[in-house]
Amino acid sequence: MSRIGKLPVALPQGVKVEVSDTHFVVEGPKGKLEQPYSNVTINIEDGNVVIERTSDSKVARSCHGLYRQLLNNMVVGVSQGFSKTLLVNGVGYRAEVSGKILSLNLGLSTTVEYLIPEGITITCDGPTKVTVSGIDKQQVGQVSAEIRSLRVPEPYKGKGIRYENEYVRRKVGKSGVK
Repeated sequence: MSRIGKLPVALPQGVKVEVSDTHFVVEGPKGKLEQPYSNVTINIEDGNVVIERTSDSKVARSCHGLYRQLLNNMVVGVSQGFSKTLLVNGVGYRAEVSGKILSLNLGLSTTVEYLIPEGITITCDGPTKVTVSGIDKQQVGQVSAEIRSLRVPEPYKGKGIRYENEYVRRKVGKSGVK
């Protein structure tokens, strides 16, 4: 039995789950998310959603925990939302949001402009702190990774874009001894 799949998903106040034969829809105060599914059955029982597998095949066993966690992430997303914080570190490195464009000065010859996708909100708390938020956990993580990949932190001076809780292992530079 899947340790994650057998756990019920509690529905907070104001969150509704609608289940059809091919997909389930989670709707809450922050928005609406939809996910197709297969090899499992979804039952709603007094404020909890229980996911059971249809057979004991390897594919059904692997889908059991997957769809339970996807459903849980959707419930958390439409009720609370997800966010990731990025720190821009370097001399002259800055970030600012204007409309649907994130402009980044990263020590390159031109300013890098990142188009903010639909469903994602990006705010700048000062010139070196960028917060990416939204209701879809996968999309928030993907956008954060794309922004970070514009200038990955380097190990000698630590310049670049990193996650707030990320540790950049520093290296010692040249020693100068022959």
